[in-house]
Amino acid sequence: MMYIAEIDLKKKKRQLIPLTRICLFGYVDGKRKNLEKNCTFAFINMTIYGIETYPYGRLASGPDLFRLRPGGGTRGFPRFSDKSFGGAAVLIAGDVFDVTNPSAGAQRRFYRFLKEANRRNPGLQIVIIAGNHDSAIRLEAPNPLLEELNTSIVGIVGRTDSGEIDLGSLVVPLRNRAGEREALCLAVPFLRQGDYPAAPEGEPDSYVAGISRMYQRLYAYADARRNPGEAIIALGHLHATGAELSEDDRSERAIMGGLESVSADTFDAGIAYTALGHIHKAQRIGGRESVRYAGSPLPMSFSEKNYRHQVIAVAVEEGNVAEIEAIGIPRVVDLVRIPESPLPPEEVLRCLAGLPEPEEGREDESRWPYLEIRVLLTEPDPTFRHRVEEALVGKAVRLTSIVPAYPRREGEAEERALSYNDLQKIAPLDMLRHTFAVKYGGELPVEIETLFNEVMREVSL
Repeated sequence: MMYIAEIDLKKKKRQLIPLTRICLFGYVDGKRKNLEKNCTFAFINMTIYGIETYPYGRLASGPDLFRLRPGGGTRGFPRFSDKSFGGAAVLIAGDVFDVTNPSAGAQRRFYRFLKEANRRNPGLQIVIIAGNHDSAIRLEAPNPLLEELNTSIVGIVGRTDSGEIDLGSLVVPLRNRAGEREALCLAVPFLRQGDYPAAPEGEPDSYVAGISRMYQRLYAYADARRNPGEAIIALGHLHATGAELSEDDRSERAIMGGLESVSADTFDAGIAYTALGHIHKAQRIGGRESVRYAGSPLPMSFSEKNYRHQVIAVAVEEGNVAEIEAIGIPRVVDLVRIPESPLPPEEVLRCLAGLPEPEEGREDESRWPYLEIRVLLTEPDPTFRHRVEEALVGKAVRLTSIVPAYPRREGEAEERALSYNDLQKIAPLDMLRHTFAVKYGGELPVEIETLFNEVMREVSL
């Protein structure tokens, strides 16, 4: 038996969650015991994103998320070190870092996780792919050393001496503790233009078609080499067709302007399970139970306030999915919006006055809710933030952001998207005047216009 955790690490503002504390060493409730006895192969499909750091604090980290105890607890994940398991693997579905050049601190934290995971679980196998935010080459660089930690990182699509795609480099065997192969993982990193097989002569060549060809050829390659009873697991970082986001979710966008959406039909029916990264909302794709985004186990921003955070436990027997179970993750730190809809400043301040004070014995700020304030303004109010901070003194909340909104003027026409030629005809100063008038309902102040002209002159030098 094997347990695999598919993890999509998403670091925000150059920080990572200490994953060894929250995802590897807990224990699932009694239902999991039956799964252990009845199945020869199982894995947890889980997406772990990193810490969202706001200007005034950070969302949560480590034990704050789930309150898991290493090696036990009433909610958590299978104990990978348990002798009943034949092996274990962790699949990280891209976006280990949020920038291509992450800070030294973020990198140390990531490598510390790999080291600690291996120390606590010597038989643990880790497979990582690069996401669209990662530097693929940078991520792959330590591979010679990480091999000693039973860790494989696939960042780039390798090529043979003849220039053909090295399909073998994208297939990672997953083994049990006895060293026996039990599954093949199609470890496909985020694909950029040219990473996928070229289209046959005479056929249209698009990004989506290229991704489909990649998965089709890779599946055929692995299928021809797997043994009876072995499962094929696909790992990818992409935007799938029909993937849902909240209306105000801006944390992840369509990777290439929406033209790159990949259909669930891309993944062959012979693939036991497809674990996808990039989208934060847990969901199945194309109505297929075995093609999923696990989603983030905690909200990355207030746009995910109403997301259902969970992990997906999947049991595979004789190469086929036997059971899929969603395990909800309780939210330890709440997200509070005041008000739910923007109100004028004075009404917002009255709402803040009603917030609770810290309870006796619960002065630990790490448990206080995060607060987002929505305010309706008719013009910029530079004093509002100061008044908010004064109103929050002694309140058991942590301010993350103030989101202003401005009323639409009566009779204002609906916005129309401008073409490139339209934009070329508009002078920068005119655009600034228009934007100011739309947002604040008045003429551009002379001092701002003067400063803007000075900047434009410097830019044109």
